[in-house]
Amino acid sequence: MTATLINPTDLRGVRDAVLDSAGPLAVAGAGTAANWAGALGPTDAVLDLRALNGVITHNPGDMTVSVRAGTPLRDLNAELAGHGQHVALDAARVADGATVGGLLATGDAGPGALVHGSLRDLVIGVTLVLADGTVARSGGHVIKNVAGYDLAKLVHGAYGALAVVAEVVLRLHPLPRAMATLVLPCPLEEAAEHAARILGGPYEPAALEWVSDPGALLVRIEGTEAALPDRVERLRELLGPAADVADAPASAASAPPADEPSVRRHPPEENADRPDPEPDATAPDVSAASGVAAQSADSPPARLDAGEAARLAFSRDERPRSHSPSDAATSTPAATRAGVGDPWAGHARLTRGTLDDAVLRIGVRPSRLPGVLAALDARSVAAGLGTGVATVALPADPAVVAAAHATVHAAGGTSVLRSRPVGFDGAAWGPPPSAIALLRAVKKELDPHGRFGPGRLAPWLTEGAP
Repeated sequence: MTATLINPTDLRGVRDAVLDSAGPLAVAGAGTAANWAGALGPTDAVLDLRALNGVITHNPGDMTVSVRAGTPLRDLNAELAGHGQHVALDAARVADGATVGGLLATGDAGPGALVHGSLRDLVIGVTLVLADGTVARSGGHVIKNVAGYDLAKLVHGAYGALAVVAEVVLRLHPLPRAMATLVLPCPLEEAAEHAARILGGPYEPAALEWVSDPGALLVRIEGTEAALPDRVERLRELLGPAADVADAPASAASAPPADEPSVRRHPPEENADRPDPEPDATAPDVSAASGVAAQSADSPPARLDAGEAARLAFSRDERPRSHSPSDAATSTPAATRAGVGDPWAGHARLTRGTLDDAVLRIGVRPSRLPGVLAALDARSVAAGLGTGVATVALPADPAVVAAAHATVHAAGGTSVLRSRPVGFDGAAWGPPPSAIALLRAVKKELDPHGRFGPGRLAPWLTEGAP
């Protein structure tokens, strides 16, 4: 089956594309998460939102910015850095060019979520296009709660299965003046004990993660240049003499290459022919990383095989083959294994996974995370000891993956497949959550014909459905 490729450049183009295509529809962006969650089913059209790019309005004084959904967060942060501001999201995919819409659709986040949360916490407004062409808006540049659906939270992590995210308004934070990372080699159990002491004291970590390769606790501290040395020293006194300060910057996830072009700027669009929806408009959307990746943004409409598009969506050649943690631990110095002087580069490598493994993102109560991880047949782990969110690489065995889903579910958590080898047919999601009936009701109301992102939330939105 082939799918029509559509490259909208503005909100009107997105709306027209939805109205002009009556069948199943996928939304694509940079393609950095195209093989996450459930496998995309057959579609009639693919919306490539990479041309839907640029800043609409930046209010430095209010520390807010509105952007089009296809804007790479890496480029946006490069633009904002001139004002001493940034979107405080450091997911590994940011360095790969992940778009704002795609990060929202997948619910992705990085180590900095300990303080700033995910985009669920940073988005204060969205503009969505529903399956019937309705343009729905929620929130804006004023940071406050509103009545009705919180559309941003509704589409966060929906993988494009509810609507199309066209524009996003984000809360900004000041860039940290200085940062440092302490690295303490230790097993997971010991790291969890250290994490509890750090979180229970006056240390205010900006990130607190454990990585299985090389087996170390990573503690990032941010602050002023004057105060940082004393804070680091107090933390070293707590952790002991084995803790050392990494030489490299604490994170490079949001730093673009020097030759990366800045994002485009656009005035707010006129919407005279598209009246604002009612305040209780029931429709969220999804965003740029929820489908297959398309051709270049400036190419004309085309036809492509959906399977080929899915293969092109993510460059698997960038990921290494799997290896056992014990092999890495005995063959490479600790500092190098952590990322050639930058431990967060090693952390990002673990979250990307390898060609051979099934990679799960799991979330449980932080106090339960070490026990859950100990029960999994994991080849590698990157674990947020303060957030309860971890990325684990498992053998690509459907039975092993199913057992991991069940273990996480039994602990009251959630799990989703983030990467898989070619041909792997294991479960993408764990057992349905208790609110599955509500999720199905929202899907039926917002997308009654099941047009958006078919298969992405399967079997949750297919099993037991009327």
